[in-house]
Amino acid sequence: MPVEVTWWGHATCTIEDSDTRVLTDPLFASRLAHLRRRRGAPPPAGARRADAVLVSHLHADHLHLPSLAQLAPGTRVLVPRGALRAVPGLRRLRGLDLTEVVPGDEVRLGELRVRVVPALHDGRRLPFGPHRAPALGYVVEGEARTYFAGDTALFDAMAEEVGPVDVALLPVGGWGPNLGEGHLDAGRAARALARLAPGWAVPVHYGTYWPIGMDAVRPHEFHAPGEEFVRLAAEAAPKVTVCRLGHGEGVRLEAGR
Repeated sequence: MPVEVTWWGHATCTIEDSDTRVLTDPLFASRLAHLRRRRGAPPPAGARRADAVLVSHLHADHLHLPSLAQLAPGTRVLVPRGALRAVPGLRRLRGLDLTEVVPGDEVRLGELRVRVVPALHDGRRLPFGPHRAPALGYVVEGEARTYFAGDTALFDAMAEEVGPVDVALLPVGGWGPNLGEGHLDAGRAARALARLAPGWAVPVHYGTYWPIGMDAVRPHEFHAPGEEFVRLAAEAAPKVTVCRLGHGEGVRLEAGR
């Protein structure tokens, strides 16, 4: 059975493997603080259907409480250890099955095994509170091995920590004119791809949200990362097939290709 990946925008994806639906960093809002969704309609109601949810870190565009509140009661949600202390609003989502995890943990989700892997990123719930929680990536293992990187910089042990994968969902941009530390741009994502050497890659975390009133400020950073990643990945990792999806678009990928 192949794995199916749907990109809903930003870091929100559905991974379907072994009759199990896994949702990453759900963000269903048309506006978040000073950001507004500039491309792609907010995900439809069907996007909220998931057997499990993976939350990579505590930033509000990845751990978004109103979006988590729209999930069906009983949905399993993996969050970084310390999230319940750092984000008190999580405790009010009583219908969800919340599990705190750290790198090295393994969680069974039906026929799937989810490995928790490290990410190099500031995982705090900014700008509030001193409590820290790690930023995480996840490898979903079933018929395929699918790596969701969350937000991360390139780090030396990435390939070793992530392990062999068939599909890589890699961030290639952001939501503002400057990425800052702890992120991959198109070039660094292409270098990460060369290290990971999956069969397939899907660029995410770009071309969705942008600060209100800044449409004319470095619009290249909003529009171009996906195309740049395709071009640079062809040079850095020519054996990897890159699928650049539109918002709400999905692709079926054969494991082992």
